[in-house]
Amino acid sequence: MPDLDSLSILFIWTAIAIYAAAFVAYAFDLARRSEVSADARLVRERDAMLVGAGAPAAGSGGPSGADAADAASDLQKRPRYVMARVGTALTVLGFLFQLAATITRGIAAERVPWANLYEFAMTGTLLVVFVYLLVNTRIDLRFLGTFITGLVVILMGAAAISFYVGIVPLMDPLKSVWLVIHVFVASLGTAFFALACALSVLQLMQSRRERKIVEAAEKQGPRFLATLPDADRLEGMAFRFAIVGFIFWTFTLIAGAIWAQDAWGRYWGFDVKETWTFIIWVLYAGYLHARATRGWRGNPSAWLSIVGFTAVIFNFTIVNVFFKGLHAYSGLS
Repeated sequence: MPDLDSLSILFIWTAIAIYAAAFVAYAFDLARRSEVSADARLVRERDAMLVGAGAPAAGSGGPSGADAADAASDLQKRPRYVMARVGTALTVLGFLFQLAATITRGIAAERVPWANLYEFAMTGTLLVVFVYLLVNTRIDLRFLGTFITGLVVILMGAAAISFYVGIVPLMDPLKSVWLVIHVFVASLGTAFFALACALSVLQLMQSRRERKIVEAAEKQGPRFLATLPDADRLEGMAFRFAIVGFIFWTFTLIAGAIWAQDAWGRYWGFDVKETWTFIIWVLYAGYLHARATRGWRGNPSAWLSIVGFTAVIFNFTIVNVFFKGLHAYSGLS
């Protein structure tokens, strides 16, 4: 059904364009957060000067504190994070177009749409956005919007340009129910690892900022960090997402071994894809252990989280494209 596949491609490029617009909106939100942070700092400095001069603090009703009170009132009345709401709305719209692209590709192929590298990129990034939007219904993580939408634009854009292949019949080893289970769970685990990585990057930035505040340094890094949770809270959120991702990745290893036994008559054969999947599991196991160890908390564990997700991306791109083995199902010639 080539017409449906063409429609899927149109939906994908529309989704990419919308995600790019969402990225811009989220970037403007971070810039606005910097302005809000700077305005709040000016109000605090004015309060401190007034209190130091023996005048009533802002909001106390004293005439000498009126200017500071007015500044604080103006700050509260200003619309805050409007661009974050715009970015989230665009992300939802992009998600719907990408979902339509994935469904039409699946209908056209008459199977689950994740049998080659292009389809895996389509489904994997769809789940990254889904998990991000789902978590945002409980916790405000819109400050991660630039990372998530930027990642999706890069991965999906690269897949649409370089990894696209037409619909072809499944190879024999892929004709299994484990294709549905194994790849879907791996994609879901990757989505949680992506959120954990984004939070770890911000944790490193926030930790550096907090250290410079203690040192009374003049330059303390990007001002939007003042509107984000502190480094400890960011680390805690990253840890929780990594735990969920690790559970899914563990199931991915187990399901892959069962599938390998069914397809090739052995549970483990040190194929390059199997090896890298295990390496990723070891890296995140090390991260979780390090996070629970006193001396490794903070920046060292954050770096492990980032290295782990880098290995996931390496496994998804370099290993699938350039390494040959039993898992060479990229569809690229």
